[in-house]
Amino acid sequence: MIILIIILSLAVCILGYTSYNLFKKVEQLEKIVDSQEQYVSRFSDAVGYTKKRLDDIDAKGTFESDDEIGWFFESVKTLQRELNDFNINENRRNQQPTQPNNRG
Repeated sequence: MIILIIILSLAVCILGYTSYNLFKKVEQLEKIVDSQEQYVSRFSDAVGYTKKRLDDIDAKGTFESDDEIGWFFESVKTLQRELNDFNINENRRNQQPTQPNNRG
């Protein structure tokens, strides 16, 4: 009977330590995820601001008349279109809410 109590006590101690250790690791990973989410949000805001400013500049058409500047401006617009795919805030707005499957 004493051996059973010792084995169970040892198992409780081991499980308690591993649970505490995993809990601390999860907390650290949550902090990392939060900081990365803030970074991605700031990056998305910057991409959105750049898109707005580039659209404002493009609306005037001042850069398209010069050949060298026009070529560079077209490259910047192409790069901006690629960055728009990574704009998290805009992508979230465009997503349709998903309907849960009714499995009855």
